[in-house]
Amino acid sequence: MSGFVPLPGLVALPGDSGFDYMYTAILSVKVNISNFKIPSAYLKREVEIDIYAPEGILGNEKIELLLLNDGQDVAKMNFTKILQNAHHNKRNHRLIVVAIKASEDRLMEYGVAGFPDFKGRGAKANLYTDFVVKELLPFVKKKIAMPVIGKVAFGGFSLGGLSAFDIAWNNPSVFDAVGVFSGAFWWRKKDLTEGYTDADRILHALIDSTSTKADMKFWLMTGTEDEKADRNKNLIIDSIDDTIDVVKSLLKKGYKRPDQIFYYEKVGGKHDVPTWESAMPAFLDWTFSN
Repeated sequence: MSGFVPLPGLVALPGDSGFDYMYTAILSVKVNISNFKIPSAYLKREVEIDIYAPEGILGNEKIELLLLNDGQDVAKMNFTKILQNAHHNKRNHRLIVVAIKASEDRLMEYGVAGFPDFKGRGAKANLYTDFVVKELLPFVKKKIAMPVIGKVAFGGFSLGGLSAFDIAWNNPSVFDAVGVFSGAFWWRKKDLTEGYTDADRILHALIDSTSTKADMKFWLMTGTEDEKADRNKNLIIDSIDDTIDVVKSLLKKGYKRPDQIFYYEKVGGKHDVPTWESAMPAFLDWTFSN
């Protein structure tokens, strides 16, 4: 059958006459962005969000959800392309992403709920938690208008990553996974000049003294050029030391690598949006792999 051209998404097998074709690819998924402003009674302000949603969801797919702190940084990425690529070969999965833009009060709203740092930062982290769980998620699920039956994850960058970890850890009935890019795991209750020891790190103490669900998943990354600080003079920057110590704390809790804990150390990675953008596909693939 000379001149026969297969349709997109079809490939001929050796010896085919033009009739024996099989599907081997999935057409790319288009991602649309919608912007909303949510009035929050807890934060006493409007919270701006961007929702990245695949087009053409029928309702019979496994819908999954990812929240990202510091949505203003997500907006600097080519995130629609990243999310489109994340859907390749996932015929029955659809991932919806909600990027939450931080306000001028970021240093107060992000942190560990109930445990401000030595400068009093993070004092509104409990209110931000209430916003996410009691206002944002109901709003988003109403907009989706279909059940989210797959994983629900929370991720963030730097201090936004610390916040995401804290909220996911303390709300195991809501979240299944957490992703932290260059996390501010140094968050501490004492300044370095006030007799600080590693026991003063707030999130590590939280992990050691509390628990979350046994099947929670944790994806953590740092870059080898994330910062210059090295408070214990061991020739390893603090961001790497602090993140590895989070991994150690999780291992002591019984979580296993690599199924539940994944640590990604990016050579040359910096504390910036391009680094986090480059790591995002790996996070999405690992977190929403099945």
